[in-house]
Amino acid sequence: MRIETTDIAGAKLLSPTMHADARGSFVEIWNRQRADAAGIADDMLQDNLVTSRYRGTLRGLHFQRPPSAQAKLVQVLHGAIVDFAVDIRHGSPSFGRSISVRLEAGDGRQLYVPIGCAHGYCTLEDDTTVLYKVGGAYYAPDCEMGIDVDDPALRLDLPFAADELIRNERDRQFPPLSELPEVFRWDGG
Repeated sequence: MRIETTDIAGAKLLSPTMHADARGSFVEIWNRQRADAAGIADDMLQDNLVTSRYRGTLRGLHFQRPPSAQAKLVQVLHGAIVDFAVDIRHGSPSFGRSISVRLEAGDGRQLYVPIGCAHGYCTLEDDTTVLYKVGGAYYAPDCEMGIDVDDPALRLDLPFAADELIRNERDRQFPPLSELPEVFRWDGG
């Protein structure tokens, strides 16, 4: 497995080893020992499977506040996405910084988004399916929060014009980062 650091402290791009032959391919997508070696100590508690019918579907930027904060390990099973993470940990050396990574079916790559980062993605193809493991805590609707993807301070490189994006109303109501209260404090780890 190849592990790449990103511009956000603790966020990593994982490229598991793909074994392919005439029959098809095999890839180990989760292994606790390899995760530990990569610095991913979260207990992964649940798997979420999300399908999006249309390209240009934008989901996020979401996170859960403590005591139900979550880390995510994201991969694409069908189609392609641009995956986003934004560091919202006050005091972090990468506070306010965003990253975007293209993930597509068949490449095996995964983005690890640590606790204290907002996460979202935009589909690049119709009928895209995303699988993500969630660690830290189980889903708690009363702890769910978000920030606005249209916040110019985030400098997200959205793959489509704003009028082409498919978003739900809740995500449109999230505040910009500058109006978000301090939810996470960097612990130096």
